[in-house]
Amino acid sequence: MTHPRVGVVGAGQLARMMLPEAIALDVGLALLAADPADAAAQRSPDVTVGGDLATFAAACDALTFDHELVDPTALAEAAGAGAVLRPSPRALRFAQDKIHQRTQFAAHGLPVPEHAIAEHADGVRAAGEALGWPLVLKAPLGGYDGRGVVTVGGPDEAAAALEALGGPPVLAERAVALDAELAVLVARRPSGETVRYPPTLTVQADGICTELLAPAGLHEAVLEAAGEVADRVAALVDAVGVLAIELFVEGGEVLVNEVATRPHNSGHWTIDGAVTSQFANHLRGVLDWPLGSTAMTVGAAATVNILGPGDGHDPRAARAATLAVPGVAIHWYGKGARPGRKLGHVTAVGEEADETRARAQRAASILLGEEAGDGR
Repeated sequence: MTHPRVGVVGAGQLARMMLPEAIALDVGLALLAADPADAAAQRSPDVTVGGDLATFAAACDALTFDHELVDPTALAEAAGAGAVLRPSPRALRFAQDKIHQRTQFAAHGLPVPEHAIAEHADGVRAAGEALGWPLVLKAPLGGYDGRGVVTVGGPDEAAAALEALGGPPVLAERAVALDAELAVLVARRPSGETVRYPPTLTVQADGICTELLAPAGLHEAVLEAAGEVADRVAALVDAVGVLAIELFVEGGEVLVNEVATRPHNSGHWTIDGAVTSQFANHLRGVLDWPLGSTAMTVGAAATVNILGPGDGHDPRAARAATLAVPGVAIHWYGKGARPGRKLGHVTAVGEEADETRARAQRAASILLGEEAGDGR
C-alpha cells in the first residue's frame, strides 16, 4: 500500500487527533461523519457525511473507529462485502456490550468485580442481597463518561434505577472500594506484534476522566499486575490498533473495569510525552505496519481535561495566557463551549510528577477563568 486510505467511522476528537499522524505517515484518512461540524470534519478534506457504512468501507484499504456506537448489522454487512475492519466486529463487541465483556472476561479467568446479570427489578434486589449494597448498575449498551451507570443504595431503589437505564437486562456489580484507577494502552497489529504503554493513573469525577498522570506512581507490583492483565485482555479481545483497558485497584488487587477498542482519553499524554503517540501506533496497527516505541520521553506527563465551565464561557479566550505556562501543550477539539462538555485537554511534561501535575492544573485553571495568567 504505497498510498493507503484508512477510513474512520466517526469524526470526533479522536479522529481529529489522528489527522496529524496520518499526514506524517502520508496516509489518507477518510472520515464518515454524522455532521460536517464534527471535530475532525472541520479539519479534513476527505469527509463523507451520513453515508452508508458498507459503501464507505469499500473505498478504503482498512476501516477503523472513532467510537463504538456502530450498528452491528451494518458492521456485519460491511465485513460480508469484504471490508477490512480493524478492529473486527468480534473485537468491537467487547467494547459495545458490557454484559458480553464482563461474562467473557470472567469465563477466561480475568479479575473482574463480583457481578450478576439482572433481568428485572427482583434480579437487582437479589444481586444486592448477594453482592452487598450499594450496587452499581450499568446499561449494557451505549454508556460512556458516566452515562448509563446508576448506583443503587438499597432494594427500594431497584425499579427506578432500571427505568433510568432504559430497562433490563443490566450488569449489576458490587461497588468497588477504590484505591486508585488505572488505564493501560496496548497497541497490536494483525501479524501479532504487540507493544504496551506505561500504566496511567486516571482521576475521575462523576464518571468523567478529569486528570491523567504517567507514570502512575503506584507500587511496582500493582503496575506489573496491571500490565499482565492488559496483555491477557488484548490477547482475548484480539484487538487491532490501540486497545485501552481501564482498571480498578482495590486492596492492591487489579480488577478490569472496561475496555475501549480504539485510541482513548487515557492515552492523550502520549502525544507530548511518548516516543510514539497512541494515534500513530493505532494507524500503524490498523495498516499492519511495525509499531513504534511506547517509551516515555520525559520523566512525567500530566494531562487535565478541559470541560466547559458552568457559566458557559469559552476557555479558548485564555489561550495566550495559558501558553505562558512552561512545558504545557494545549489540544482543542473544535467544539462549541457548553457546561460540562469535553472541549480539549492540556498536557504538561517534566521530570518530577508533582511539579508537572501542578503546571498542568495551573494551565487548566487559567483556561477555566479560575486563575489569572501572564500574556493575556
